[in-house]
Order: sequence, then structure tokens, then C-alpha cells
Amino acid sequence: MKPPAAADLVPLKPDVFAVLLVLLDGDAHGYAIMQQAPTQSTGTGRLQAGALYRILKRMLDDGLITELERQEVDGALDKRRRSYRITELGREVATAEAKRMADLLAFSQTRDLLEKA
Repeated sequence: MKPPAAADLVPLKPDVFAVLLVLLDGDAHGYAIMQQAPTQSTGTGRLQAGALYRILKRMLDDGLITELERQEVDGALDKRRRSYRITELGREVATAEAKRMADLLAFSQTRDLLEKA
């Protein structure tokens, strides 16, 4: 089966875009994503653990992210902490979404919705 094109996966829900933005900075585990995503999101509030893991599952299924092998902590495999990495498709989708949003912003400025800088 052919993987989807980035354009086919936009627009993104704000929380999905926020997770991609976090992972653009590097690999992260779920709790770190939950802590960082709100500072980069569009005011959707803090991601709750249950919602975050549903989002991550969907992103894994869509090929936007990949789960990394579990790491050892104090000589034992940490079964609880899962870390994630953005994929090339995830980067392409984040870029497509950012461009889509920039185009919408530019169009809204032609309608005097925002003050010009």
C-alpha cells in the first residue's frame, strides 16, 4: 500500500500539530510531549494523558511518528516510558500544515482581521 501524501493529511487537529512541533526538536517520551505541547499549541490547554496516547496511537498508525526501542534505566528495561520520533512523512505534514496556516493568515490579513505589524 502506498503511503499517503502529506497534502492528504492536512488540515491537522491543533493537538496533532503541537505534538509534531515538539518532536521537531528531537525525540521525546509521552510525559515530555505532554509538558511541552501546550507551550507550542494554539491555546487548546494541556494535553491529558489519555488524549495524548490516543493521539500518539493515531499518529503511529498514520506514519507521522515512530516509537523508539525502550531504554534501560538503572540496568532494567523501562517498560513504562515510551519515546517517539517524528518521521520524514511527519516532517512533510508539519511543513504542509504550517504553509496552510500561513496562507490562511495572509488571506485573513487582507480582510483587516489582524493589525499589520
